[in-house]
Amino acid sequence: MLDIFDILGPVMVGPSSSHTAGAVRIGRMARTLLGGRPVQADIGLHGSFAETGQGHGTDRALVAGLLGMSPDDLDIPRSFELAAEQGLRFCIHPVQLREAHPNTAVLEVVGAGGETLSLQAASTGGGRIRVDRLDGVDVSFTGAFNTLIVPHQDIFGEVADVTRELSDARINIANMSLCRSRRGGESLMVIETDQKVPPAVRDVIGHLHGVNSVIYYEKEGG
Repeated sequence: MLDIFDILGPVMVGPSSSHTAGAVRIGRMARTLLGGRPVQADIGLHGSFAETGQGHGTDRALVAGLLGMSPDDLDIPRSFELAAEQGLRFCIHPVQLREAHPNTAVLEVVGAGGETLSLQAASTGGGRIRVDRLDGVDVSFTGAFNTLIVPHQDIFGEVADVTRELSDARINIANMSLCRSRRGGESLMVIETDQKVPPAVRDVIGHLHGVNSVIYYEKEGG
C-alpha cells in the first residue's frame, strides 16, 4: 500500500525529489554518521547525478545536507555560501561506478576532530535514499528506521551480546545485517529498530568487549 508521501512526494526545496530532496538526505546522513561537523568533503557524482545534477541543484543539496539542513530548508540554494562561512571546504566531480544506481553520490568526509567517513548512497526516488557502502563495507539501509551501526571484532557471542542489550531495553529489531572482512577480523552490524535507541543503551553497547564503536542514525521525525 502506498502512503501519501509516495503519491505527493516529500516537502522540499528544489525541482526534483530524487536530485534535490534525496541528495540533501544523503549529505545529512553522512554528517550524522560522521558524528560531528564536517570541515572537508570530496563529493563524487555518478550517472544522472553527474549529468544533470547541477541543473537540479544536486550539488547544493548535498552540501546543504552536510551542513545539517533538511529537504525543506529555505537556505538550500545558499549552501555554497554558508559552507564557506562555516568552514566547510569541498570539491565536487564526476565518478564512474560499476553496477551503481544512476543517482549515486560518493562522499569522503573529514570532521573537525580529524574523524573520517566514506559513504556511497543512492537517491532512489520520492526523496528516499539507500546507503550502499560505508567505510568500504557493502551495506544496505535507508534511514527509514532508527539505525545502529556497530563496528566490532568477529568473536563468539558478539551479535548475541548486542541484541541482548536491545532486548533488555525493549527495543524491537526491524532489520539486521552482518558483514565481515574475514573470520576473526573486522565485522559490521547494521541494526534497524522500531524504537529510538537511548544514549544509555548505546553507551552500554559501546563498552561491550569486542565492540570498536557505536554509530547511530535517528530517523527524521523520531
